Amino acid sequence: MPSLKARLAKARLYLVTDQELSENNDTLKTVAEALKGGVDIVQLREYSLNDSDLLAMAKEVRRMTIQHKALFIVNNRPDVALASGADGVHLGQDDLPVYAARKILGKDKIIGVSTHGMNQARKAIKNGADYIGVGPVYPTQTKKNVVPPVTLGYVRQVAAAGFPIPFFAIGGIKLHNVEEVLKAGARRVAVVTGIVGALKVKKVAAEFKEIILKYPA
Repeated sequence: MPSLKARLAKARLYLVTDQELSENNDTLKTVAEALKGGVDIVQLREYSLNDSDLLAMAKEVRRMTIQHKALFIVNNRPDVALASGADGVHLGQDDLPVYAARKILGKDKIIGVSTHGMNQARKAIKNGADYIGVGPVYPTQTKKNVVPPVTLGYVRQVAAAGFPIPFFAIGGIKLHNVEEVLKAGARRVAVVTGIVGALKVKKVAAEFKEIILKYPA
């Protein structure tokens, strides 16, 4: 089996969950359908759950991602990632620093960091992040403290920089605009509402994947 980081390098479509925005209000059902549609990574991001329920859901998502040979990331909670056997954790700018998450999870696990500008991107890489999120590209309502859109300009900057780790464009990406993001230089895309808010999750995930694969990594 390839290493986690080798699998990360090949990943193209990244699902971020949000039960409150889910059309069927069922994260596990959404994840199951999205995996059938071809998502390569699932990030469990559920702000409304208590710790016990979050861990229970994480264990189930872990089971499903293993079945589909997909990577599993937990948002902001290295403790839950460790307890559920996840492949890694995703950190925001105000979350634990990379070194602290690494101390909890170990050197082989995946640590991703959200970035909103080139200084943050360079810092994340210097601190040992395995991938960065680049966004929000477009306006998004998935977070209460909304960061202003970084626009396609930031995507182009990161693409041109040739950083040694993968980056995933994120934020307001839907089927109607994903090609704009890819033309700006992104080769990996993270999607929240565009998939979890769909009536036919499997179909939409498959459509995202088909478009992304037109652009070789």
